[in-house]
Amino acid sequence: MKIPSIEAPPVKDPMATLLEAFSSADSLQAKASIRLETVRKGEAFKFLLNGVVLYEKPDKFRIVGYHPFGMGIFDALYRGGEFFLFSPLQNRAYTGEISEFRDLIAKTNIKISAERPEGSDVPDRIRIEMPEKETRLDVKLKEISINQSLPLDSFQWVTPEGVEIKPLAQFLKGKKLE
Repeated sequence: MKIPSIEAPPVKDPMATLLEAFSSADSLQAKASIRLETVRKGEAFKFLLNGVVLYEKPDKFRIVGYHPFGMGIFDALYRGGEFFLFSPLQNRAYTGEISEFRDLIAKTNIKISAERPEGSDVPDRIRIEMPEKETRLDVKLKEISINQSLPLDSFQWVTPEGVEIKPLAQFLKGKKLE
């Protein structure tokens, strides 16, 4: 008697959930109010940031967060399965293919959700939670522009000079931001 192998259900790429939430639009550009909550070295931090959210069908998404006085805090870009995360404060960037990290994504329990107001085709709020890193990002979209052409360089990734580039795995595997 042959025993059938047991397969775990496939892990859904959290970015697929996000892209799906915006899929009724061909493109989107919005200003954003961002609340970033995290714990570093045992101390809780809350940051209130301004930002920009960009989306282009089928698989491009970018969130840029900056201090109200204009200083960049983070730049997260997803493009065709590739993920780039830049932290100017740490002078560090993380890059990698999301598909390489399905097991790790399941273990780190990254959760992405989007709220859509009644009568709207696109979400006006995004929540990204990373319990292992004790980090939560709430993004409230405002001044949403749908199906307008975006600048050609909206989804280009240019690594600033002198920035340390690390594999995305190092960011995902690290239990907490230090």
